[in-house]
Amino acid sequence: MIRAKEKKKTSFKNCKQIQEPTPGNAELQQKEREKSKLVNCSAVNSAVQSKVRGGDDIYELPTLFILAVQRHEGEICDGEGVTCFEGGHIYKGMFSKGFMHGRGVFTWACGLKFEGEFVSNVPMGQGTYTWPDGSSYKGEVYNGVRDGIGTFTCANNSVTYRGQWDQGKRHREGTVYYNQDKTSWYKGDWVKNNREGWGVRRYPSGNIYSGEWKNNLRHGEGTMKWIKLGEQYVGSWQNGVQHGQGTHMWILRRADGSQYTQSNQYTGDFVQGQRHGRGALYYAGGAIYEGKWRNNRKHGKGKFTFKDGHVFEGEFVDDQMMTNNPNGNRAPTPLCGASPRPLSDSSSVWPDVALNIEHLLDQIPERNRDTERKQVKFVALRQDEELKSIYSFYSRLGHAHSPDNTFLMSRLQLWRLLKDCHIHHHGATLTQIDHLIKEDATTEEIHSPFTPMPFRVFLRSLVTLAFHVYHKDMVSEKNHLAACFSKLLTDNILPNAMNVKGFLYRQPDQAFVAVNHIQKCWEIYQVYCKVRERGDQTMTCRHLLWMFKDLNLLNDNLTTARLLESITAENPDPSNWSSCLDVEITFLEFFEVLLGSVQVKCPQASEGQGEGQSLEAAELGKLIDTAELSTSQELESEHDFTINTNEKPQSAEHTENPTSKQKGVSTRGMEAKGRELELWIQTIHQFFNHFYPAFEHNQLVSSMMKQEKAHQKAQKKNYDAGE
Repeated sequence: MIRAKEKKKTSFKNCKQIQEPTPGNAELQQKEREKSKLVNCSAVNSAVQSKVRGGDDIYELPTLFILAVQRHEGEICDGEGVTCFEGGHIYKGMFSKGFMHGRGVFTWACGLKFEGEFVSNVPMGQGTYTWPDGSSYKGEVYNGVRDGIGTFTCANNSVTYRGQWDQGKRHREGTVYYNQDKTSWYKGDWVKNNREGWGVRRYPSGNIYSGEWKNNLRHGEGTMKWIKLGEQYVGSWQNGVQHGQGTHMWILRRADGSQYTQSNQYTGDFVQGQRHGRGALYYAGGAIYEGKWRNNRKHGKGKFTFKDGHVFEGEFVDDQMMTNNPNGNRAPTPLCGASPRPLSDSSSVWPDVALNIEHLLDQIPERNRDTERKQVKFVALRQDEELKSIYSFYSRLGHAHSPDNTFLMSRLQLWRLLKDCHIHHHGATLTQIDHLIKEDATTEEIHSPFTPMPFRVFLRSLVTLAFHVYHKDMVSEKNHLAACFSKLLTDNILPNAMNVKGFLYRQPDQAFVAVNHIQKCWEIYQVYCKVRERGDQTMTCRHLLWMFKDLNLLNDNLTTARLLESITAENPDPSNWSSCLDVEITFLEFFEVLLGSVQVKCPQASEGQGEGQSLEAAELGKLIDTAELSTSQELESEHDFTINTNEKPQSAEHTENPTSKQKGVSTRGMEAKGRELELWIQTIHQFFNHFYPAFEHNQLVSSMMKQEKAHQKAQKKNYDAGE
């Protein structure tokens, strides 16, 4: 491009943007120079400050106009050189046949700089633009503008875009981060600097929208999740708001701190962000409204099904039922329970509990599956409060009180619930039930007492068990699966749940002590398990009896007959113990047999030490020290029990009133309970102090015997080889 006629002062030929000044006409030359300036600083600064639509800073680039050269150093035809242009612009780099061609750096007078490849005076290929404020673009360039793949970073507000460009604008696919820690971003399609097409937007609050866009607004089908408000909308959007068909879910704040969600759900028509038209609202408590809406309120013909099954069908006005009063006039009657909150444009989602029961629906005729799914969900919604109360109750068993009582149910606690509700009386053992409800559990997790059971898994398990137990009895029912589920709840779960049996969880204070031994006993249980044909490992009652015999746990008090009584205590027919020897048992049954053996094996600790006597804190501390507890937390927990149970009541006044007498009775009751707990701690540690060493000794002897047999076998082999 640069063809120098003079070395100190030269002009550019073959450049479409300028006309070469005529020699000898100074005035004309001056006008031409001003006319053909590359770009002045004010023009660049204006471009630097410009913003595109959408609120994102991606600085525009000036067009490369060139005028006469003030001076040039180096090669101008082929090679490297430096050229200073009028106005203060500078190019340093490669030249070819008088053109800027190859690698080079062009710096405008205002500070804007391009470093990269030039083709015939034009930035072309890979390069980097750097603005005076530190903003930059690095990537592909075509005819001096961003075109292809590149990254733009704005220094002022930490906006970063990486993706595709077309003629200087973000176009097709790309990702923009709106802040430095990258918690606010958009990933998806672009059309000429606008979010348009499909994309995901994460807002600074953590809220997320994924779906279709148009002109930087949510438009089309999409899902919005509001994190802090616990809401989700899935459906149609128009110009940034909900419009058309959609489903909105939001939870009620949990009152008891349990792990499940309690959500309302609306499915139907929306107009400009409000429930408007026809729609159905499913309340978390089990009630359902189906009918017309206006401006987020029930308005028009509708049907309201109460939690107890009672139905009102008629006219609604502003969320109230229109009923006849004694005078025969129609009057509004408020509905029980507050309506859901209006939709929020700034509100994430707590996902609705999804019943994954496809494995059961596969056994239902395809035409009935949708109805069955809805009816099962309806049964769950009707008993929602009771089911969540049961889940919360069992998930807290064996735990110390926590500030929010937030616990996930474990498989161990689920086993206890199923036994309390006599589910194992319907032809399936707990180990068989584990296989029925295993879902995606691995072989190791199927029978593990520590496997977590979230509320959705808990619900799915109950539906599965209901079908297994009652599918033959309910075969004539219209909604077969829902009928089975309803019968299980009404006949088994609701009447019997929260009435805890067995030796582990029945006494909360004792349970808190006993659970400290679960991990060690689980390891012992696994040692006595045998691999089954289906690949899992379980123990039978026969193996359990052998274990007690091998470890010398049986004595005059704990006989085989007493042990069998403990094993069959919760069986459908406890007297028929001979039929249970080859029945597989879970860890819960194994551990509760151990706990049931404690007081039988160690009666001297439970006989008491005289009325009014109790272990002193120091004596109990020594006992705990000898128990070789595995963690300091266990020691602290039991020490706390000791201190609490040995506190002395304050002396009563000389003149006692009924209140003081009542306090005295209460105090004596607490003291008795404290002595009982102390005796339990003493008894259980006395048992396990014998049980653990006996197991370790047995394992050591077994190992030595195996080594001896292997040694004898090797000797015999060597002897036979020598002969």
